[in-house]
Amino acid sequence: MQGISGSSLNDTPSGERTHIAFFGLRNAGKSSLVNAVTGQNLAIVSDIKGTTTDPVSKAMELLPLGPVVIIDTPGLDDEGELGGQRVKRAMNVLAKCDVAVLVHDATSEMTPAEREILALFESRKIPHITAHNKADLLTARPDPNALYVSAVTGENVSALKERIASLARKDAPEKRLVADLLTPGDVVILVVPVDKAAPKGRLILPQQQTIRDILDSRCSCLVCQDTELPAMLKALTAKPRLVITDSQVFGKADAVTPKDIPLTSFSILFARYKGDLRTLADGAMKLATLKDGDKVLISEGCTHHRQCGDIGTEKMPMWIRKFSGANPEFSFTSGGEFPDSETLKEYSLVVHCGGCMLNEQEMKSRLERARMAGVPIVNYGVAIAQMHGILRRSLEPFSL
Repeated sequence: MQGISGSSLNDTPSGERTHIAFFGLRNAGKSSLVNAVTGQNLAIVSDIKGTTTDPVSKAMELLPLGPVVIIDTPGLDDEGELGGQRVKRAMNVLAKCDVAVLVHDATSEMTPAEREILALFESRKIPHITAHNKADLLTARPDPNALYVSAVTGENVSALKERIASLARKDAPEKRLVADLLTPGDVVILVVPVDKAAPKGRLILPQQQTIRDILDSRCSCLVCQDTELPAMLKALTAKPRLVITDSQVFGKADAVTPKDIPLTSFSILFARYKGDLRTLADGAMKLATLKDGDKVLISEGCTHHRQCGDIGTEKMPMWIRKFSGANPEFSFTSGGEFPDSETLKEYSLVVHCGGCMLNEQEMKSRLERARMAGVPIVNYGVAIAQMHGILRRSLEPFSL
């Protein structure tokens, strides 16, 4: 069935999939092992060093784990100026990595570059495994505890997949987007404005995921535009359990929703779901103290066609100038681009989107980089609520 997003509603969004990244030196057989694990020709294989020049990602089903994103990365020992850029791109994958696999050429000694990446796995608390590839070329296997594999013969490839699956299974309770706020039978109103910025013929991912979580909770949801919200509230014989609004019409929704009905936004739900709502709420306080010339970074986790009235590049700067009474200097990043902690130190504030296209690991990595830089960070929904004077109300549904 084709869904309202333009793809199947049964498809697991990339941000909800386990991200499994393969690292290794050039010619360690990394790409060959990726293909053996996935059963697909995902990565280009060649005897020429440096064939993989950029991280290659593929969303797929990987048994026994389920929906995953497999990432093949450039060699950690790439050389020259261009090679250095490739290594940097490989290292950037760590920010989104749920499970890491170091592919080591079993016919060679472990190198400093390999030991360094293993130390990074440990320091960042990334579950990881070392796969000693090219086992078919060995005459002896000196480490009885090591996992020896062969991308050529398929030896222990199944065992590697089982190890990956065991590392990816988290013991923590399942996180829910909104279900923990609801009781079966509750009614939730979703306020979804349809303007020129809205994708034609479909809902955006945060709206889809919220609807699904509500339905999975045995609750009902009513969807309307902001102009129809007053009529919908009036038509209900009982109060809805919750009103969830698009952040861009937060002020309108607040004005017409009775104060005894909890109100929040899709973006705030995602702030709690994938990041740290308290950190983002604290970051909102910086908006009132911005000064002329302060540098503000506006960052989005997805890439999309910019158009007139774009929230990130047009609306957010306009609202921030109006609220702060200052004229800050704005910079913008999107997709996988996000500065390291050292670069972030030049900013007074980071304003981030809801992060629906990012996995939890990457969103938390970005929060951590801001923390290390000592820079406040806030997301769109929390910032907009603060600038409308309704942040306290929008946080009331949550225990902070």
